[in-house]
Amino acid sequence: MDLLELISAARDVATNAYSPYSNFRVGAALLTKSGKVYSGCNVENASYGLANCAERTAVFKAISEGERAFELMAIVSTGGVYPCGACRQVLNEFSPELKIVLGDLEGNLTGETSLVDLLPNAFGPGFKKD
Repeated sequence: MDLLELISAARDVATNAYSPYSNFRVGAALLTKSGKVYSGCNVENASYGLANCAERTAVFKAISEGERAFELMAIVSTGGVYPCGACRQVLNEFSPELKIVLGDLEGNLTGETSLVDLLPNAFGPGFKKD
């Protein structure tokens, strides 16, 4: 799967976003090392703290299907925003070297980065206290 196909998958799922409070739709598509793609959209709630981001929705779907190793994530939104801190931490739990591509809701590539760049010196499963 190439970058534009993954962005397209993220764009498609963004149409399912439940965002009546922010009106900010986000879609994510996660490519696993086994070659499968899991997608997710943001789901808001009247009790704001109970909302879930698109990135974590995709990760949790993949985990629930037995996947643990991720290769690439595409995230689309208005303007192509980066994942929030909570999503960065969840992604780091499983794939600290994850590559991330960003796109807009029209399906255009707007940026590329890595989780290492977004979350340097991350705390994760490999952290050992001496």
